[in-house]
Amino acid sequence: MMSTETVFESGDQPCIRLEPLKSTHLPGKSTPTGGSCDVFTDSSPKATANGLHDIEDRILRITGYYGYNPGYSSHKREDGSESHAETPGSETSMESQSFHTCANTALKVLGGLLMVLCVSSSWVGTTQVVKLTFQSFSCPFFISWFSSNWNILIFPIYYSGHVVTTREKQTPIQKFRECSKLFGEDGMTLKLFVKRTAPFSILWTLTNYLYLLALKKLTATDVSALYCCHKAFVFLLSWIVLKDRFMGVRIVAAIMAITGIVMMAYADGFHGDSFVGVALAVGSASTSALYKVLFKMFLGSANLGEVAHFLSTMGFFNLIFISCVPLILYFTRVEHWGSLSSLPWGYMCGLAGLWLVFNILVHVGVVLTYPILISIGTLLSVPGNAAVDLLKHEVIFSVVRLAATCIICLGFLLMLLPEEWDSVTLRFLATIADKKSEDHGEELTDSSTHTRSRSRANGTVSIPLA
Repeated sequence: MMSTETVFESGDQPCIRLEPLKSTHLPGKSTPTGGSCDVFTDSSPKATANGLHDIEDRILRITGYYGYNPGYSSHKREDGSESHAETPGSETSMESQSFHTCANTALKVLGGLLMVLCVSSSWVGTTQVVKLTFQSFSCPFFISWFSSNWNILIFPIYYSGHVVTTREKQTPIQKFRECSKLFGEDGMTLKLFVKRTAPFSILWTLTNYLYLLALKKLTATDVSALYCCHKAFVFLLSWIVLKDRFMGVRIVAAIMAITGIVMMAYADGFHGDSFVGVALAVGSASTSALYKVLFKMFLGSANLGEVAHFLSTMGFFNLIFISCVPLILYFTRVEHWGSLSSLPWGYMCGLAGLWLVFNILVHVGVVLTYPILISIGTLLSVPGNAAVDLLKHEVIFSVVRLAATCIICLGFLLMLLPEEWDSVTLRFLATIADKKSEDHGEELTDSSTHTRSRSRANGTVSIPLA
């Protein structure tokens, strides 16, 4: 086979043979290999330097590849014409994605801050309204029973939010039966109602009642600080009962909580109302911890609707089965109400409403947001109550009580550390150490380069020692 410039030396007219371009053949087409000369017409592709791109243009024009327009073959796309056309759209999409990411992050941060503020303010308000209610009505169990009855409203509130936020509407009965699967596949029966609800309702009532009794003996700041010890009790019970992971830092936090309790009791010499109030507050924290551990054990995988259903069920149990206790206390003159018209209904309804909001935020907020936000909101109730006691009630805190409160709060914060905090901290420190070593190496390299250049300028050569 000859090249394009080879001429036969025979007597016939010279004929030009072209070497076939293998890369331009269409699939299924044969290549002419005969001995005679090939005849070329105007319809055949031109064998120019740009012949490959001309053939590609014809193929794309014939097949109509994705709305192809003539003149936009690969050799023109390589110039960046199409990429230049796509660049604004890609940049716009990346900017929109980054904007949405920043907006979502900002919303999460604002939502978290709002949750923390609502939890702390509702708990501070509840504690302070209890102190105000005791000035005219000193019946803690009746107040606790009255406030617990408001839990019945939690499921109707949840259903109202469900109707507003979802398109698939369900009747209240259908939604109630769907959420009743928390008690079993057959739904809620009387036996399961008593078996599942009674322990939680008793612990709930004891927690609230002991907390109110402690508020009669101590200031709101001391009681709220002692109640924060429930986090340490939750860890100890979870470690023993639920076989949670052992963490040394949480053991230290539990020891700090116990130390704060002892210091709080020692502040007034282990006698009088102070010691009794500390014991009542610690009892409230203990029953609260037991309630939370049992809730995690039996209802840990419950969704939002099931939690709302369970809290409303406890409200019904409190109304039906525990209503006899306030009556017994009334007839035995332990808690004498007087006439119903003389009761401070404004304070009591405000207290029940704030307690309802706090319970919704604590139980429902754990499902919707991070549990650490609920814990931080509970912790911030301590400085909130301290500010109210100091400014409004002019309470003077002793050094021992302040030290005990700080130790308990510090132990509470240690409880909030994640399980992998030690490995994360070690990796962070290792990263900082590597970065410092790299910076130090770069400084040594720069200094050695400067030394060599200066030595060469002086006519000397520095010889490395290693």
